[in-house]
Amino acid sequence: MAAFGSGNAYENRKIKVLVVDDSAVVRQILTRELEKVPSISVVGAAPDPYIAREKIVRLRPDVITLDIEMPRMDGITFLEKLMRHHPLPVVVVSSLTPQGSETAMRALELGAVEVMTKPGGAYSVEDITLQLIDRIKAAAQADLGALGASRAEKAPGAEPPRRLSMLRTTEKIVAIGASTGGTEAIREVITLFPAGGPGTVIVQHMPEGFTRSFAQRMNEMCAMEVREARDGDAVRTGVILIAPGNRHMVLRRSGARYFVKVKGGPLVHHQRPSVDVLFHSVAEYAGVNAVGVLMTGMGSDGAEGLLAMRQAGARTMAQDERSCVVFGMPKAAIERGAAEQVLPLREIASRVISLVQG
Repeated sequence: MAAFGSGNAYENRKIKVLVVDDSAVVRQILTRELEKVPSISVVGAAPDPYIAREKIVRLRPDVITLDIEMPRMDGITFLEKLMRHHPLPVVVVSSLTPQGSETAMRALELGAVEVMTKPGGAYSVEDITLQLIDRIKAAAQADLGALGASRAEKAPGAEPPRRLSMLRTTEKIVAIGASTGGTEAIREVITLFPAGGPGTVIVQHMPEGFTRSFAQRMNEMCAMEVREARDGDAVRTGVILIAPGNRHMVLRRSGARYFVKVKGGPLVHHQRPSVDVLFHSVAEYAGVNAVGVLMTGMGSDGAEGLLAMRQAGARTMAQDERSCVVFGMPKAAIERGAAEQVLPLREIASRVISLVQG
């Protein structure tokens, strides 16, 4: 099986995909749409994990799309077994329900590279197809070793630090963008922020509904308050706002008060929310009072926005290749000269805090 994370692993052959879902309709839709892509080949489909297990051994897929609620064995149990005994890049394609959203967060923790909603949910079939194709390509390039190393660095049972030295009162705004592998990368950064940390705005490519569960989970783990952003929310000390799925988030300023606008609009880099949309607004309204961080993810979303931030006087950084699950977005930013610093994941939080304090 090809080594994942090597940038050219799939340049000369198709990405082999196995679709695992108990719904015959969903299997048919995903197979039909994915087969339209020249670089993707659907080598098989399975209605449950037991049949999937047999097909994985026989067909040797590069990427699996996985449902969560299935007969005989649920997708979470199967994912846990798969990542322990035969790790493969997995894109979870789940129904958009509150219960599913919470379960999807567990899937990411267990090793799923991406989580998406099923066709027929909040997105149109066209939008969901574009994003599923992107995520399968990203998953095929994912460095599962880097993802596992990030989890391994956190000792079993260890609680994240609840407090560091309190920061001075500042007007600094921290803007963070990530995609593939970003949920774990973001966790590693923001759990190190103190309770009085800088007002922070985050875009993580994630479907509608899942961002709320992600924010709730981060709120339980962080010293700062973390929540899904609402239109008009103030960006202030001690609060982290995560852009809601399927909505762009931009920064605005009224006098000394920063706040966010949450809005619709076209996909940017096939994404909504888009990191570029947020970063350009931060460059315009915060300028020298901002710190920008671009982390793991496929594509180039956020690269131009981070460059705009640096040109406006903001301090900027990108995650280094070794600690990225997919070194796409940071690489694009580095190539454009947008990143003032390139840092391993474990050093980002302390550098952000140092810049804010300075």
